[in-house]
Amino acid sequence: MALLPGEAMSNVDAAWLHMEDRTNLMIITGVLSFYEKLEFPKLKELIEDRFLGYDRFRQRVVESPLPMVGPRWVEDKYFNLRSHLQRVALPDPGGQDELQEMVSTLMSTPLDATKPLWQFQYIENYRGGSAVVARIHHCIADGIALVRVLLGMTDDSPKGSPKVRRTRRRRAPLGGGPWLPEVVNEALYSVRRATGKVVDGTIETLLDPARTAELAGEGLKATGVLGRLALMPADPMTRLKGDLGTAKRCAWSKVLALDEVKSFSKTTGATINDVLLNGVAGALRRYLIARGEELRPGLEIRAIVPVNLRPEGAVEQLGNRFGLVFLALPVGVADRTERLRELKARMDSIKNSTEAVVTYAVLNALGTASSSVESQAVRFFGSKATAVMTNVPGPREELYLAGKAMRSMMFWVPQAAHLGLGVSILSYAGQVRLGVVTDAGLMPDPKSLIEAFQEEMAAALNGSD
Repeated sequence: MALLPGEAMSNVDAAWLHMEDRTNLMIITGVLSFYEKLEFPKLKELIEDRFLGYDRFRQRVVESPLPMVGPRWVEDKYFNLRSHLQRVALPDPGGQDELQEMVSTLMSTPLDATKPLWQFQYIENYRGGSAVVARIHHCIADGIALVRVLLGMTDDSPKGSPKVRRTRRRRAPLGGGPWLPEVVNEALYSVRRATGKVVDGTIETLLDPARTAELAGEGLKATGVLGRLALMPADPMTRLKGDLGTAKRCAWSKVLALDEVKSFSKTTGATINDVLLNGVAGALRRYLIARGEELRPGLEIRAIVPVNLRPEGAVEQLGNRFGLVFLALPVGVADRTERLRELKARMDSIKNSTEAVVTYAVLNALGTASSSVESQAVRFFGSKATAVMTNVPGPREELYLAGKAMRSMMFWVPQAAHLGLGVSILSYAGQVRLGVVTDAGLMPDPKSLIEAFQEEMAAALNGSD
């Protein structure tokens, strides 16, 4: 029998591939905006030089016809950049509302499965400048790696960098600009403190549950963690949970000054991330109350939070190398200070958790499971939470792409496990903003949640009630 073509997809990547359906697209979306109009030929050349050097972006996914054999990465011999880089213009007046509407439409649109699973849109007529929307399938890489790849296309000055030789690379370090961000997900909190040997070693160690249990935090057994997850009650039914449709809506906030948030966090003894997450919890509380929900004092809404499990030297490698933890947001606590104190305690507990390591092993196992088993697992995880929440510390200084200064950036990961709400916090050049993506049937007005977050943060930073 002839060998199968291409390269076998890892089990974890296959799990994310097979999680997709019409109502639950597994696509990571990034929006980069610029003060000026990018020159389209320069953008095209930059993609060829710095993005397509990764062979994965020239490969399509082919499912094996053989039983018990997973999907494979196969070279697309008909690859054409024109199929993946499109040029469109916003309708007048070309503001944030129009861009949010366009991004919402793109988020609701599947990628072409017959081609490599990514697409860029170059968007003209945005606030006198331009924007780029990047959509990349989760099976190619996780958000940490893809943020690194996209920002590896940028430079720290408008002069740019010498052109990268157009040679193909296989899982090689990026050859992009001089600034390569240290994308460590603070909100997603590395479990290094509890599982240092695992994180410092190779990720393949996690594929052996016995070895994982041996290394994970002072003898804590993986079976104990799984047992606790199994006994965790389902998240309460609110208007944020329910059956999903195919239409998505996105919105993002005005920027907050990162120094102001940092100064406030020091006065409370919390981290910057604790303060921002408290703003999200307060915003969810405001949103639900405004829509007639009665919130009992102890009400909690859980968020699934990705946790980076990559060794420090492997941030630029593609593929998925993260686990998941469950964060209970205390939306039932009315007092903002008390809510922050409770949230900080829960975040401190997560930092010492081995939950992420165990869920990574579960995802690895799902990559080889039947579709019915994977569906059951997705329903299991989805029943335990209401939202997916990420926080990515971005670059501290202003960046340039194709010689033009980047005004802002925003990223979203998919709402895995059939959840209807995704929340993303991202900092850039001394500013921080919140982005949300929602199922249009469950939350047709994500702007109202954004406004609630802005009101909550203003009240906290200004010391008002």
